[in-house]
Amino acid sequence: MTKLEKIQKSVRDLNPQEFSAFTEWFKVLRAERWDQEFETDAASGKLDHFAGEALADFHAMKTKRL
Repeated sequence: MTKLEKIQKSVRDLNPQEFSAFTEWFKVLRAERWDQEFETDAASGKLDHFAGEALADFHAMKTKRL
């Protein structure tokens, strides 16, 4: 049995209260990992192209007020 299969079985076996606590923990973990990935991408310049496009659209008045 793989590590993932063991985790899946363990999650299936949780009682409702444990499952609720697990889902809340997992939601926080996903957000933390997404933040880390975003920070890494931003620091590496991976997102610079998108920022450049957005600024160009803004300066060309191709945007609208939210």
